[in-house]
Amino acid sequence: MFIQANLPWRKVLVTGGSGFNGINLIRFLLERGVAVRSLDLDEFTYDDCRDSIESVVGDIRDPELVAQAMQDVDLVIHTAMALPLYPADDIMTTGIDGTRNLLEQAQAAGIKRFVHISSTAVYGIPDHHPLLEDDKLDGVGPYGVAKVEAEVVCEEFRAKGMIVPIIRPKSFIGPERLGVFALLYDWARDGRGFPMIGSGNNRYQLLDIADLCQAIWLCSTMEDEIVNDTFNIGAGDYTTMKEDWQALLDYAGHGGQVRGFPASPVIWALRLLDKLGLSPLYKWVYETAATDSFVSIDKACRVLGYKPEYSNKDALIRNYEWYLAHLDEFENASGVSHRVPWKQGALGVVKKFF
Repeated sequence: MFIQANLPWRKVLVTGGSGFNGINLIRFLLERGVAVRSLDLDEFTYDDCRDSIESVVGDIRDPELVAQAMQDVDLVIHTAMALPLYPADDIMTTGIDGTRNLLEQAQAAGIKRFVHISSTAVYGIPDHHPLLEDDKLDGVGPYGVAKVEAEVVCEEFRAKGMIVPIIRPKSFIGPERLGVFALLYDWARDGRGFPMIGSGNNRYQLLDIADLCQAIWLCSTMEDEIVNDTFNIGAGDYTTMKEDWQALLDYAGHGGQVRGFPASPVIWALRLLDKLGLSPLYKWVYETAATDSFVSIDKACRVLGYKPEYSNKDALIRNYEWYLAHLDEFENASGVSHRVPWKQGALGVVKKFF
């Protein structure tokens, strides 16, 4: 559907290529005949395509290394970011200084287009829905603040003549995605129900990684005057938190049920656990989990021709199927990236009561 002959690039640099977004995007690009170079702090370890790309290991905050990574590149797709469980300083410097360094080196190398993957976390905790691209930005916590400031940097380079599409995706899931979602998939596999912050009757839009790759491709291939803008990207079909997550429990087949709890005391408890280092959830997740969270994708559909293929339910089940198929690869692993499960912390105790 998206295959395009006569590709306009010799090579595409994908930052964060070893991450969840990065590996799915690299596979997507390789399927379309694109030459890819990955830049990531971590080694590129995916056997299915390791021999098909160039891999550079290093920090996007390192000017010399980034300058070398830009050689022979015509397009940069910037997915790299220190995730919310990293130390605040790493989040801020990676998100802001790293993005500026990449743009400076891309400009110096004569690279015209730079696709920046931002986040709907830039909207903070909003007071209305759906959210539009021109709504007020108010990042929550270091991650949200860094994402807002990184967009400011992107706009600076737009003003200097570069083409800098900004994509704001909702929380995206799919093959290779673990992180906080692995906590709930673990419960579903074991026949447990899900605790929900609040009633679960709020609408919470997700995004399948395949649909995000579609949006990135559109912003990479369409005309300059079309893509040099900012676009919300999310699922087109979603219901409530309770209904979407119940669909996953029903698919798991153990009779588990979503159970809601009063939002205010749960959030206060999570704030305390967060301060003690015992919460598996970061602030933006638990502060917004009980409220509506969805964006308008009308602009992306109208301007880019974006057509999301997966509903929330489809994306959750597709991710859960991958989780089950690959469980032996990560069952005893944990960390702070989306490629490994996050520690359950206090939720490990709560699980016993479900």
